[in-house]
Amino acid sequence: MLCEIDNLATLEQFGTKHPKTPVCIRINPHVMAGGNANISVGHIDSKFGISIHQIPHILRIVKNTNMHINGIHMHTGSDILDIEVFLYASEILFDTAKHFKNLDFIDFGSGFKVPYKLGDIETNIEELGKKLSVRFNEFCKTYGKDLTLAFEPGKFLVSEAGYFLAKVNALKQTTSTVFAQVDSGFNHLIRPMFYGSHHDIVNISNLKGRERFYTVVGYICETDTFGNNRRINEISEGDILCFKNAGAYCFSMTSNYNSRYRPAEVLWYNNKAHLIRKRESFDDIIKNQIEVDFSINKG
Repeated sequence: MLCEIDNLATLEQFGTKHPKTPVCIRINPHVMAGGNANISVGHIDSKFGISIHQIPHILRIVKNTNMHINGIHMHTGSDILDIEVFLYASEILFDTAKHFKNLDFIDFGSGFKVPYKLGDIETNIEELGKKLSVRFNEFCKTYGKDLTLAFEPGKFLVSEAGYFLAKVNALKQTTSTVFAQVDSGFNHLIRPMFYGSHHDIVNISNLKGRERFYTVVGYICETDTFGNNRRINEISEGDILCFKNAGAYCFSMTSNYNSRYRPAEVLWYNNKAHLIRKRESFDDIIKNQIEVDFSINKG
């Protein structure tokens, strides 16, 4: 079990009660990852991590409680475009690690960028791996102990492996826009509305059709636009649209907003579809509701 703490008050409380339990400390290196404030968590105003300027406070708590710090961790956010930024933050982590003599690992978090559209840039993992490996091995020699180098590449591994499918319920032509309305909304895929993230949209019912411009919207009674003025092969009612990069932070962020059901999940393995999560029903929506009798017994 990994115990990680990113708050000075919590660190002192835990160290006082459980000094022998190994603890990993999350550091805020004050490095801005990517360009979206919603997914950058290493800046100075972030709620995550203990500021590098508070290292003396951490050392005081560790000394007073005699607690065991076995790991140092950072996560600056997602969509790091330049590996030099990542390497810069890593140097801050190395400098922090020097203050702790019994570490077992250093966790560099993640933030690796995946491509969201044709020609999009992504993190050069090979170059980052070569440069950071050399620097990490140098640090271990100086530290006097071989440490474990840890990463958390979840999104990088699964984002492109997942697709979200939705059926077109209706087409609507206005004075300036052609809307393609699907049987879904931000209750299923909130990232475009929440983060402004881009998900390529492909009409898999008409892969060879001519392209037209569509704005793809959902069925929620609020603005739930998946994509504005996208070039998509001509769409007809009943067509199935495929949203790419749905393998990370998509189903896990679904909700029953507007009393809508969560969709099914299917695993494609060895050229065969396997249902791994069934589609919700009305009974699933109300199963946790409790019937209360408010009738008054007048005797």
